[in-house]
Amino acid sequence: MEPTRFLPTLFAAVVGGCAALLPPASEPVPGPLVPAGETPRLSLSARGVQIYECRRLDGMQPAWLFLAPEARLYDARGEAVGSHGAGPHWQAEDGSRIVGTVVAKVVPQDDDAVPWLLLHTRGAGGEGRFSGITSVQRIHTRGGTAPARRCDETALGRTERVPYTADYVFFEGGRS
Repeated sequence: MEPTRFLPTLFAAVVGGCAALLPPASEPVPGPLVPAGETPRLSLSARGVQIYECRRLDGMQPAWLFLAPEARLYDARGEAVGSHGAGPHWQAEDGSRIVGTVVAKVVPQDDDAVPWLLLHTRGAGGEGRFSGITSVQRIHTRGGTAPARRCDETALGRTERVPYTADYVFFEGGRS
């Protein structure tokens, strides 16, 4: 999968809290999500859930709070090759593991899809598939947004697991 150049007429990025829209999945990946000087090494699809809990924070009205993703990662042949979870982290079946920090976000046009992301990563154990990965893109998302079910006094403490899918592109090089 080759990242493409930023096309400002098709979308705007979410940077520093400014909202924006994305093109359909067949369109190029937005420029803010393309890591400068890095090379795509691996592309995996994910199927899983985004986990939310109904909570009250600092005297506010109850609201759904995102807790963590929980997904399986699949290669182009449909073989399970790893997992994605809280942290966020990605762990391959070979034991290699990376942890990411969000550095850019773009909101998709589909109101029912979690944002596309660029995350910088660091190794968190083991040699293997994820060794040397420096960035991860989450693109082509479907589902995973906060539950439609009401979060009110009667739902406090309830957790909901919302199905989602995404493509993850893993990059290497460029950053020190």
